[in-house]
Amino acid sequence: METISISNQQLVWLIALSIWSLTWKAFALWKAAGQKDKVWFVALIILNTAGLLEIFYIFVFSKRNTSAKTDS
Repeated sequence: METISISNQQLVWLIALSIWSLTWKAFALWKAAGQKDKVWFVALIILNTAGLLEIFYIFVFSKRNTSAKTDS
């Protein structure tokens, strides 16, 4: 049986990427829940995009939803 080994540098990058992704995911989920965006909430939970989808939601789509809700 083959064992998996990773270097210390790879471990540091993995931890940094995990913290980066978790931070953005938490913030995006908080905004989606606050705006009652059920579809976005589910998509953000299921898809793991290393923070990219979360950043797009926070800075693009959540602002569009906010302005659309205030117009009505």
